[in-house]
Amino acid sequence: MTDVRSILCHMNIVLEDGSTADSTKASGKPVRLNIGDESLSPAFEAQIESLGEGDTHSFTLEAVDAFGESNPDAIHYMDRSKFPGDMELEPGVIVSFGGPGGSEIPGIVRDIAGDSVTVDLNHPLAGQVLTFELEVIQVL
Repeated sequence: MTDVRSILCHMNIVLEDGSTADSTKASGKPVRLNIGDESLSPAFEAQIESLGEGDTHSFTLEAVDAFGESNPDAIHYMDRSKFPGDMELEPGVIVSFGGPGGSEIPGIVRDIAGDSVTVDLNHPLAGQVLTFELEVIQVL
């Protein structure tokens, strides 16, 4: 088994248009990335495995190596009656669904046509080329 090590870092995730999709600096909460436990893609791990405390690194990954390609099987068409009557449903609204073992699965409302609500359960950043900007705080 490969040794697992972690880095604690601040990370910006930048979209192709240059806008920031997520930033740990904005929230003030750094992220812990585990190297060697298969939670990250091999391409992502290859970019961060040699980083040390104080390092900064920026790299771009294709969708398949970041949050994966968008999976058409994760798009569901649901009857409006499946949602609470007082819930405001409009494109872009994030809805939470119960998953296995009590977990929650977020879905994004993509479209509403009459009583049909299109919900996308793909990761919000799936299917996108992303640039990751890291600043390593600590190697654990």
